[in-house]
Amino acid sequence: MTTTTTAVPAVTVRMTGLIEEIRTVVDRGLPPDLTAYLVGEKLAPHLGAPDLLTVAQQEGDPERYRQHVVHAEPDGSFSVVALVWLPGQQTSIHDHVAWCVAGVHQGEESERRYRLAPAAGDAGSARLLPTEDVVNGQGDVCGFAPPGDIHRVRNSGRTLALSLHVYGADVSRLGSSVRRVYTLPAD
Repeated sequence: MTTTTTAVPAVTVRMTGLIEEIRTVVDRGLPPDLTAYLVGEKLAPHLGAPDLLTVAQQEGDPERYRQHVVHAEPDGSFSVVALVWLPGQQTSIHDHVAWCVAGVHQGEESERRYRLAPAAGDAGSARLLPTEDVVNGQGDVCGFAPPGDIHRVRNSGRTLALSLHVYGADVSRLGSSVRRVYTLPAD
């Protein structure tokens, strides 16, 4: 009989503590928007700490932003992901499968948020309308829950940016937190 094991990524002592703090919030079974808010409160004090991530979890990719799944809760209730962005790298315009919290660990990230609106004069079609432009620096945290979570994130700085994301889903199984990618016209 052959067995296959999946390598569990190494985590730091600080990350182990953060995962336990997140678990205590998620296990409360609160509404998604409140869960995101409370998880953000747990994440914020750890951002910028040099002992939060391993060296491997901070490695970028010259072709595109890189996702490192740091932890996926065995019951699928949440995942912790490190995203590493080189200057100019960005996501597509997208929304998410579940609530999300993002905190900037290093550098700076620019985010454009959108809402979906009916296209004028064209029944049944839609258009993306930008609602807010935000620049998040080291230590900044934002959280949201679907619906109303459409955005694009990019590293508009000149140095590496690194952010921690906590999703209310098993990203190791899904491969991504993205629910939909939007290619609609945007104002």
